[in-house]
Amino acid sequence: MSGLHSAAGRFVGQSVLRREDARLLTGHGSYVDDIVLPGMLHVAFVRSDIARGRITRVDVEAARALDGVHAVLTSDDLNPRVESVQMQPTMLASMPGAPLRPLANGDVRFVGEPIVLVVADSRYIAEDACDLVEVDIEQLPAVVDFERAADDTHNLVHAELGSNVAQDMAPPVHPDLERVLQDAPNVVTATFHQQRQTNVPMEPRGVIAAYEPSDGALQVWMSTQNPHEVRLACARVAGVPEQLVRVIGRDVGGGFGQKFFTGREELTVVLAARVLGRALKWIEDRRENLIASNHARLDRGTATFAVENDGALLGVFLDHLEDCGAFPVGGTGATGGFVGILFPGPYRVPLAGFHTRAVWTNTCGRAAYRGPWMFETVAREQMMDVAARAVGIDPLDFRRRNVVQAGELPYTSAFGMTLDTVTPAETLEQAAAIIGYDEFRVEQRRAFETDGRLSGIGIGLYVEPTSMGMMDPLSTDAALVRVQPTGKVSVHLGTGSHGQSIETTMAQVVAEELGIDFDDVVVVQGDTEPTPFGRGTGGSGTAVIAGGACRAASAEVRAKALDIAAHLMEASPADLELADGRIAVRGTPSRFIAWAEVARAAHLDSAKLPPGMQSGLEATATFKAPPITWSNACHICTVEVERATGIVRVLRYVVSEDCGVMINPMVVEGQIAGGVVQGIGGALYEHLVYDSDGNPLTATFLDYLVPTATEVPVIEYGHVETPSATPGGHKGMGEGGAIGSPPCVFNAVADALALVGATVTRTPLGPTAVLGALASSYTPAP
Repeated sequence: MSGLHSAAGRFVGQSVLRREDARLLTGHGSYVDDIVLPGMLHVAFVRSDIARGRITRVDVEAARALDGVHAVLTSDDLNPRVESVQMQPTMLASMPGAPLRPLANGDVRFVGEPIVLVVADSRYIAEDACDLVEVDIEQLPAVVDFERAADDTHNLVHAELGSNVAQDMAPPVHPDLERVLQDAPNVVTATFHQQRQTNVPMEPRGVIAAYEPSDGALQVWMSTQNPHEVRLACARVAGVPEQLVRVIGRDVGGGFGQKFFTGREELTVVLAARVLGRALKWIEDRRENLIASNHARLDRGTATFAVENDGALLGVFLDHLEDCGAFPVGGTGATGGFVGILFPGPYRVPLAGFHTRAVWTNTCGRAAYRGPWMFETVAREQMMDVAARAVGIDPLDFRRRNVVQAGELPYTSAFGMTLDTVTPAETLEQAAAIIGYDEFRVEQRRAFETDGRLSGIGIGLYVEPTSMGMMDPLSTDAALVRVQPTGKVSVHLGTGSHGQSIETTMAQVVAEELGIDFDDVVVVQGDTEPTPFGRGTGGSGTAVIAGGACRAASAEVRAKALDIAAHLMEASPADLELADGRIAVRGTPSRFIAWAEVARAAHLDSAKLPPGMQSGLEATATFKAPPITWSNACHICTVEVERATGIVRVLRYVVSEDCGVMINPMVVEGQIAGGVVQGIGGALYEHLVYDSDGNPLTATFLDYLVPTATEVPVIEYGHVETPSATPGGHKGMGEGGAIGSPPCVFNAVADALALVGATVTRTPLGPTAVLGALASSYTPAP
C-alpha cells in the first residue's frame, strides 16, 4: 500500500481489526435460515417454465391433499389484497413501472415467475407438493432480444402498457456538438455490448414472517440491506400498521444491491403469513436466485468521440440501450439517465450528448448491482482506448491529455455536474507508477517480437458519485448515541450491513469523537425496533451519511458531558478536553475527571448535574448529505492471452483510490478487492444466457461461472486522500471496485489482441470469444 495520507487519529484512519470477524469467521454468524420459530411452516413456489404465455388451468387439489401441506395459495387468494403500487419500493412508488403482482394471474411473463405458493411442514414436503400442482400454459412468442424489443409492437411483455419501451430519454443535442461530430479531424465510433449478469450473493434471499392475530403484530426476519424500507413495504402489503411491524436483519451474506429493496417473493410470503396467521419461512435456493431474483448489466452502447489531431477531446455522444426484464425491482429499473449524464467522466469534454432507452423483455427483472450505472465507465473507458489507437496515441498519454487536472477544479461538465475534491490525474499517475507502465510497454513489445506472446495493459479511470443528497430518503440518515451509566456507549443505526464492517467503522468514528476507547463502543443495527429510521446500506453512503449522523449525535453527547464535567470540576467547558476516557483541564492534565464518572452522574446522581439539566446522556441526530460527494480511482492491470486456448490470465492488478479520509484502510482495501473480483468476473466469466424462447441456460454455478481465488491476482493498492467537504472528510467507495475493473480488464485484453490486429467489443471475454477474435484477424506468431 502506498500513497498520500491524511494524519490519522487514535481510531479513525487506523486498520482496526473487524469486530464482525470474530463471529463470522468462526461460524457463529446468524442468518435467516438459522432462525427456527415454534410452529413455523415452510414455503416453496411453483414457477413458470414458460417465458410468455396464457395460463389456461391451475389445478392444486393434489397438492392440497398431500400430508403435511397446510395451504396452497394462488393469485385468487393473494392478488386482490394488494395493489401493484404497494409492492413498489417506497421512494419509487410514484414512478412508472411494471405492473407488479404477488403471483402470476392470467399470464406469465418470464421463466421463474411465481404462480403458486405452497405452505407445508417442511421445505421438502412443500417442494413435493409443488410437483403435484398442474399448470397449463398456452405458449406465446417471447420477447427476449433486447435489441429488437422496442420495434416489436405485436408481442408485448406488458400489454397494459402498450409498448415494450420502458424509458426513452434524449436531451436536446447542442448544435456545436452536431458540428464537431461531423467535422472534427478525427471522428471515432464503436459499439460495445455488456452481458447480462447477476449479484450472486453467498447467501440468497430469505424471509421469515410471523403474524400474531391476537395483537395484530407482524415480525419479519429478512436478509436485507435496508430494514426500515422492509418495514414500510411489509406494512403496506400486509395491511398492518407500521408501528406493529418489526423487521430484523441479522448477519447478511452479501447483497450488492439485490437486497436493498424488498423483492416480490419476500413480500408475497409476508402477505401469505398475514392471511394464514402463521409463521412462514422461505429460503431461496441457488437456481431461484439465478433465474428469478434480479438480473443486471445488460447494455449496449454506441459511443462517438470527436478528437483533435493532438488527442484533445472535442465532443462525445453515447447512444445507450438497456434491458429491464419483465418485473424490475423498483420502477423500470432503468439507469440510463445517469449513464448519459456521467458519460464524460473525469475528462475535459466541452460538448456531450446522449440518447438512452430501456426496454421490457420476457426475462428476469433488472435491479441494482454494485454501481448500477457503471456502463458509463465501461463504454467511456473502452472507447478511450479505441480512440487512442485510432489517432495513434498511447492510451495512458491519451488520458493524460484529457483528464481534469487539480488546477481546473471545481470543473463543471457539459451536463452541469461539478467535480470537486477529486484527483483523477493523481490516481492515474500513481497507478501507472506502481504497475510500471513504461517498463511493461518495453517488455510487451519484446515478448511479442521474440516469443509471439500476447500481453496487454488496460486502464479504468473514473469518478463516482456517492452519498447523493438529492435522492430522498437515501440522502439522510440518523444515529442515536447512548451512553450507559458505566460510560459504555451504544450507537443505534438504521443501517443494514452486509459486508461493509459498519460495526467496526462507526464504532471507530464515535470513539474518536467522544475520546473514549474503541472497545467501549458497540453498534446496534439491522433491527427496526431499537434504531431510528434510516436509509439502509447502499449507494456508497455509509461513511458520509451514517458517519455524519454519528458525528452529529456524538457532538451533542460530548457537549453535554463537558457541561457536566465543568460543573463538577468548577471549570469552564471551553477549558476542557476529552481524550483517552478522561475529561481534563487543557494544559493541566493532572486535573481531570473520568468519563465513566460523568456518565454515572448523568444517570444516577441528578443532584450533581448543572441546574436545570435533565438526567441521561444520549442524543439522536440526523445528517443530510450534500448533492454529491465525489470519489475517484484508477485501475490498471496486465494480462496475458494464450493464443492456443484463448484463456486470459490476469497478471497484476493495481488500484489507486481516493475515497477521502479513510476510516479504516483495511476495510477500504477489502471493499476494493471485492469489487475488483466482481469486475474480473464480469469481464471474463459471468454470463446469464437465454435461448430464443426465453429459457435460462445458466441456472447453476456449473454454467454461470464466477471467479475463484485461482483466477484473481494479488491486488496492489495506492491511496490518495483528499478530504471531502463532509464531516470527517470521508467519501463513499463501496461500489468503485466493481465500476473500474470491467473496462480495465477488457482494455488489457483488447490491448493484447491489438498486437495481431484483432478486436473485441463484447464481454465476457471467455476463450470462445478470444479465439474468435484471433481467428478473424489471424496473424502467425513471429
